[in-house]
Amino acid sequence: MKLNGLEKIEKLPEDKENVEEVIISKIRELIVSKHLEPGDRLPAERDLAERFGVSRNQLRQAIQKLEFYGLVKKYPQSGTRISNIGVTALNGMMSDILQLQNPDFKSLVETRIILEKNAVRLAATRRTESQIHQIKKAHEAYSEKAIQGLDAIEEDLMFHIKLAEASNNSVINSLMLIITPEIIAHFVKNKICDKEENFLLIKEHQAIVDAIEEKNADKAVASLNDHFKELYKYCNKQ
Repeated sequence: MKLNGLEKIEKLPEDKENVEEVIISKIRELIVSKHLEPGDRLPAERDLAERFGVSRNQLRQAIQKLEFYGLVKKYPQSGTRISNIGVTALNGMMSDILQLQNPDFKSLVETRIILEKNAVRLAATRRTESQIHQIKKAHEAYSEKAIQGLDAIEEDLMFHIKLAEASNNSVINSLMLIITPEIIAHFVKNKICDKEENFLLIKEHQAIVDAIEEKNADKAVASLNDHFKELYKYCNKQ
């Protein structure tokens, strides 16, 4: 295998997303320089991590992102291979992925709103009893912390992810998993919520839960719109 183009990354960024970006850039360089070509098997995880000077976990995360976008594929008996779609297409798609690493916040929010409106509409008609139970549990976990004025980012994230899961649409669910964590973390980090606002958010969550439990799609979307009012306002200030 043509591996003489592999060079160690001299200084890794501190941010996890930036590390992934650097690793993807390095793999892209190997493809553009023809040290790796469509259909080639990637070097062993340990070897590639050592040559790049990154941890195996960091490398794994970057490769998982490439796999999600279909640029590499894992095969049970022959490891991970570069997708056989041509160098020009691979180069262009990797460039697009790298540009997606740091999308503007407003675009993320707009995309999330489009996705989640469709998610709750589908959830109201498709959810199972088990899924409504999971949504309620996530809502309760969020409420317990929010009432006390505690940081509930993870609980809020889990609530919205459970809504997406209940849509029973795997693509919507996957896209929500990609964009929602960054939005919620950014929103909470840059906006101080007092207890009064926490109680309002709990009430809004409950309205969404009730609508999905009642299998009322229109009510679910309307409740979500109410919940997004503050997000709209905050986004428009950016």
